Amino acid sequence: MERLKSSNLGYPRLGEKREWKKALEGFWAGRLEEEELQKEMKQLRLSFLKKQKEKGIDMIPVGDFSYYDHILDTAVMFGLVPERFGVHKEGSISLDTYFAMARGTKDAPACEMTKWFNTNYHYIVPEIGRVEPRLTENYPLQAYKEAKNELGIEGKPVLIGPLTFLKLSKGFAPEEFEVHLEKLLPLYEQVLKELEEAGAEWVQIDEPVLSVSITEKDISMVKAAYQRLNDAAPQLSLFLQTYFEAAARFDEITRLPVAGIGLDFVHGAEQNIKALQECGFPEDKVLGAGIVDGRNIWRSDLKQKRALLTLISNIVPPERTVVQPSCSLLHVPVTTELETELPAILKDALAFADEKLTEITILRDLDHNTEAIEKNTNDLQALAQSDERGRASNSELSGLRSRRPLPFQERRVLQEQKWKLPALPTTTIGSFPQTKEVRVQRQKFRKGELPEQEYRTFIEEKMKEWVAIQEEIGLDVLVHGEFERNDMVEFFGQKLKGFAFTAFGWVQSYGSRCVKPPVIYGDVAFDKPMTVEETRFAQSLTDKPVKGMLTGPVTILNWSFVRDDLPAKDVCNQIAAAISTEVKALEDAGIEMIQVDEPALREGLPLKKEDWQDYLDWAVHAFRLATSQVKDTTQIHTHMCYSEFQDMIESIRALDADVISIETSRSHGELIEAFETAVYDKGIGLGVYDIHSPRVPPVGEMKEMIERALQVLPSSLFWINPDCGLKTRKDPETIEALKNMVTAAKEIRETKVPVQQT
Repeated sequence: MERLKSSNLGYPRLGEKREWKKALEGFWAGRLEEEELQKEMKQLRLSFLKKQKEKGIDMIPVGDFSYYDHILDTAVMFGLVPERFGVHKEGSISLDTYFAMARGTKDAPACEMTKWFNTNYHYIVPEIGRVEPRLTENYPLQAYKEAKNELGIEGKPVLIGPLTFLKLSKGFAPEEFEVHLEKLLPLYEQVLKELEEAGAEWVQIDEPVLSVSITEKDISMVKAAYQRLNDAAPQLSLFLQTYFEAAARFDEITRLPVAGIGLDFVHGAEQNIKALQECGFPEDKVLGAGIVDGRNIWRSDLKQKRALLTLISNIVPPERTVVQPSCSLLHVPVTTELETELPAILKDALAFADEKLTEITILRDLDHNTEAIEKNTNDLQALAQSDERGRASNSELSGLRSRRPLPFQERRVLQEQKWKLPALPTTTIGSFPQTKEVRVQRQKFRKGELPEQEYRTFIEEKMKEWVAIQEEIGLDVLVHGEFERNDMVEFFGQKLKGFAFTAFGWVQSYGSRCVKPPVIYGDVAFDKPMTVEETRFAQSLTDKPVKGMLTGPVTILNWSFVRDDLPAKDVCNQIAAAISTEVKALEDAGIEMIQVDEPALREGLPLKKEDWQDYLDWAVHAFRLATSQVKDTTQIHTHMCYSEFQDMIESIRALDADVISIETSRSHGELIEAFETAVYDKGIGLGVYDIHSPRVPPVGEMKEMIERALQVLPSSLFWINPDCGLKTRKDPETIEALKNMVTAAKEIRETKVPVQQT
């Protein structure tokens, strides 16, 4: 096989030890001046480029680095700053304005934030309102010049494509899409012309939306748009990149006027291979073969990947094939080199970003890497044959029922008699601020520097403090605060069998918020009670109900790096069986209001709607396995983030939770519109303020949100809560915001809902 080329699509921003996060938060806290921040950020991004060069990557992406989010970068580059942040009619946009859009200010709510396709990364939603787009700065050009001048790297500039950018934006009617596309295209043309003039050879244009179901109108606009972009910079080679699933309308996309097409041969492998075989591939284009998984952390089976490359080479010759990851490596940690505590059998089977780059170059030079391929085979077989896999039994599942004995309307009567809550009951989603003191004490305990009893006493004192605060604020249903938990998934993974944990396996979730997903490497099973002791203690401090707080099976699955030798639904059912045992343990301990959160339910949806139902069926089944083993009077709550309710209302109803809380604040109540046409007949709480911003909304603003909801939802089923957990906030703003929330609920209760629940 002739030598192929190698490419990368994007590199993690965080740094090996989260240096990126520390610099950002230092700047926000006033510990770093802007000049110092800029200096540290430059050092980081140059070090990332240098590492990729040393790894032997031929086509190195530039412009993928960001100070917060790449979609926000694109919006700011095109001057799309909402008017509430100040009007900018000329010149560049300040860093303060950039961060204000992401995080909000005292007077201006942050822009909406939502999930990046079906990943756990969040992007800032551009607002295409009355602001006319303009090119403020050519960020890809700046990145290209910096890489060339500082490191001698002929980089591959990366930018988000116009169709994807607009599809992910808001603030205009669907019929106005083409009008806004026409406004943006001249700016894209200018960006590309300037890159061409600077000597750039290739430009990567990301259009992941082309892996979603797209219409005839969409493909018509894509054809016209890319013809214009190609004509604007004819000497520039455009590399159109799709990922996350198979390209929709393969034959038409591969005939677009671009020099290269990138396809995902991991998550869209079957369909993309079939399309290649049936349609062929244009002889005037380069194929970006995304054969190394950019979203999971398992080493590639290099023998299988070699066979896949051989299959591809029968259609596209090696001289026109580029080996690359399936998507940007933004979604995986940086390197396994720092993971000194993992068992060797597991570590040898893992590949983070740096190891994936090595895999790419091995695959590029297959004929010269027989030893590496043999070691790879042995490492993967060692884990596959270990005692941790293949030992699962169906006995745990066989005894579980998948539905509750009584329907909701009958349970509701019994629960109202039991709990006797007021109309519009107030509660929180679960967590309270994880202060520096909490984090330090937890870290000391984990390192063995703090005796268990001292740590337990500390956690109990925090629970006493916050139960008292909740009672003083006037909340109706309390929580214990989750001070013992570092992360809502990692916490449970540490207490279940089949999980492993990294020391530096961090990935970016949103802004500087990082998560360290557990690694599901073996069969998942319950070991011993995980939350009973803390919840029971908190309940002993108050006469008000305290909710048990658990993470649901679908979220644990979607927010972990999952073993790749079993179907996802089988792993999810194993987790569900374990969670159901914990639910029963809580109920047996007298905790009969239990929240099983599924914030990641939606993000697991396949990109193509025709594939949704199968996923939703097994996801709903897993949730019901976890929650249906309780008494009729036990009230099951759940929580979801960023759910476009109207898309999946039947499945959400099928969860059969007694109360569901859903984020609405960042979308400014738009989700409420779903209930104007769709009926939801169970308890529901629409988050009335945004916890992702330090801003404290006034009482009047929250009342407006509640009043809007009560126009379409019955007050007898409505709950009042923040839109998510409060662990990332500080104590004073949390208390002030909750006081405003309770005040808003009481004022609405007195004026709009005179008759209390009975």
